[in-house]
Amino acid sequence: MMQKGARAAPATAQDLTRFAERPIAFLGHYVRRRPISHAVILIAVLGAVACSVSTQYGVKFLVDTLSGEPGQGTSPWMAFALLVSFVAADNLLWRVASWTASYAFVHVTGDLRSDLFRHLTGHAPSYFADRLPGVLTSRITATSNAAFQIENMFVWNVLPPCVATVGAIAYLTLVSVQMAVVLVVVATAVMLVMFRIASAGRPLHHAFADKAAAVDGEMVDVIGNMSLVRAFGGITREHSRFDTTVNDEMVARRRSLLYLEKLRLTHALVVVVMTLALLAWAITLWQARQATAGDVVLVCTLGLSVLSATRDLAVALVDVTQHMARLSEALSTLLSPHELRDHPEASALVPNGASVTFEAVSFRYPAGKQVFDGLSLQVAAGQRVGLVGPSGGGKSTLVALLQRFYGVSQGRILIDGHDIARATDESLRHAIAVVPQDTALLNRTLMENIRYGRPDATDTEVWEAAIAARCRPFIETLPKGLETIVGDRGVKLSGGQRQRIAIARAFLKNAPLLILDEATSALDTEAEESIREALESLMTGRTVITIAHRLSTLRNFDRILVLKGGAVVEDGAPDDLMRREGVYREMIERQRDGLEQMVSG
Repeated sequence: MMQKGARAAPATAQDLTRFAERPIAFLGHYVRRRPISHAVILIAVLGAVACSVSTQYGVKFLVDTLSGEPGQGTSPWMAFALLVSFVAADNLLWRVASWTASYAFVHVTGDLRSDLFRHLTGHAPSYFADRLPGVLTSRITATSNAAFQIENMFVWNVLPPCVATVGAIAYLTLVSVQMAVVLVVVATAVMLVMFRIASAGRPLHHAFADKAAAVDGEMVDVIGNMSLVRAFGGITREHSRFDTTVNDEMVARRRSLLYLEKLRLTHALVVVVMTLALLAWAITLWQARQATAGDVVLVCTLGLSVLSATRDLAVALVDVTQHMARLSEALSTLLSPHELRDHPEASALVPNGASVTFEAVSFRYPAGKQVFDGLSLQVAAGQRVGLVGPSGGGKSTLVALLQRFYGVSQGRILIDGHDIARATDESLRHAIAVVPQDTALLNRTLMENIRYGRPDATDTEVWEAAIAARCRPFIETLPKGLETIVGDRGVKLSGGQRQRIAIARAFLKNAPLLILDEATSALDTEAEESIREALESLMTGRTVITIAHRLSTLRNFDRILVLKGGAVVEDGAPDDLMRREGVYREMIERQRDGLEQMVSG
């Protein structure tokens, strides 16, 4: 038995994708992971509803006993005791169900969010490039909330009316089989009509779910880019845009709610008519001495119970339909299959020097242009290679493919002879350290951000990496040193400081293959010179591939690859390329002329 508060084992990505279009099966998956607690809730609710319906029979029994109806020789106190027992058991069982649900339902939402987060983080970067982060996070929250509401509504609002209706009709057969049959027919007809009407409103509920998610995504997008919005005076424009988005959401919500209100109004009219008819029928039976006074009370109470139950059930089903719409909409987005998964026969990559080989690699972006067509190149272990060339030449794509952010259309990419498509993703990540141009920092301490390169590193090792990356001067000026929170995406640090943290992280990771993407671009000239030594130390003994626009950073490299139009148009040592006419020499001269103009200006 799973202990209260224990986390269930996480589902695999493959387990979740099969639920993308099956929200009911998705919920059932999490219910089955906590079978005992859900079984306790189910038994307690069934028992409580049975006692609740039996309470009305207890009232009938007490009335007949007090009125001295023929055949009622039971003591009034016995009838009273029976009624009290039903009432006590009813309340006790509801508390058992509620207490158990406070654990089970909460932990279902925890399991669900944890699994969705695991699945979401398994997507390739291209997945996140096409979607707003705020929309994705809001959908996880929406899925969790919808699952919680559906479980609650099923247990408290759907199951009880169903059981109460069956029990009430069973008791009504004791008074009049004909009345019970009529009530069954009417109740069934009402339920079918209500459910069909509720189902017809599903597009309205889906539209509301979609608009609500759009509002969340819009807010996150603007708040996450406030510096851009303010820099370009976009506050007023964003207010207007957000008002339009909220208005669209409100219109969708009003349509959804008005549809529900029409449903409730229709049911209310049916309840009024049927209640009057049942009561009149019961009085007629009493006048014909075919029913006791207790029977009339029982018909009245049970008839009202059945009709109220159909109303509660109809409303609950509509609400469940609305929550199911939001759940379905979120799952269809979140549970799309991962674009890149470990090959079934994948094995761990064990680098031995980290040589890199591209064998006849072809690649095009999804719904985009062809970037590489049969690209072949080799980088020897320990070699320092610079990638240069005009924008759109394929430099960033080459590095992305090497990290397996995308799968190649044809050909292979190998590290030390191991096809990375057949390497486990975890081992590939361990083999590569990256210092990006746009440094990504988590809203955590400097210590945690540097340690992200190697989670098992000691505090001393983290500090040594920070010193090696020339971070010490600015860290010592911070109020809490390495324990300083850097803010969202490192907003509390300057661009150069953020980049030094990224370099420290690479130092700490100590991977054999190092990728640098303009690693000194955010530094001023003095800072760049001071960090050259750090980068030189970092590159020693490693295979290095660098994307560079500032060509002066490549003067000590072993080799330059000039990429243009997805092809290597020049390949050689920096000095060799400078001695012949070509793209590299033109780029060097252009940058030199630009620098001279700046100095003379």
